Amino acid sequence: VQPVESGGGLVQPGGSLRLSCRASGAITSVFNPLTMAWYRQTPGKQRDLVATITRSSASNYADSVKGRFTITRDNARKTVHLQMNSLKPEDTAVYYCNAVRDSNGSGVIWSWGRGTEVTVSS
Repeated sequence: VQPVESGGGLVQPGGSLRLSCRASGAITSVFNPLTMAWYRQTPGKQRDLVATITRSSASNYADSVKGRFTITRDNARKTVHLQMNSLKPEDTAVYYCNAVRDSNGSGVIWSWGRGTEVTVSS
């Protein structure tokens, strides 16, 4: 299975973006039980957990994005979304998704995709 991220781009501070992640090669019966996660990474730094969503759509967020980002999933399309509102320059990063073993984001299951780049700048 290969995650395929999309939806990134250049946006002004205060703006919004909606990222999507499609689980290429996954079948529904494999995708649906998985906890999915979004991460982000800036050059020279580690990849940080942004949000997770369980099979029952329970979600968790990093403190830095709480109240601004929303993670959702569409099991029929094997897709996870990240709605990002009130974007700040510090949200600039490459965003990745993956399946994880728990809602703390530990135990990444798939190989990493290419990610989608988000730049927040005026």
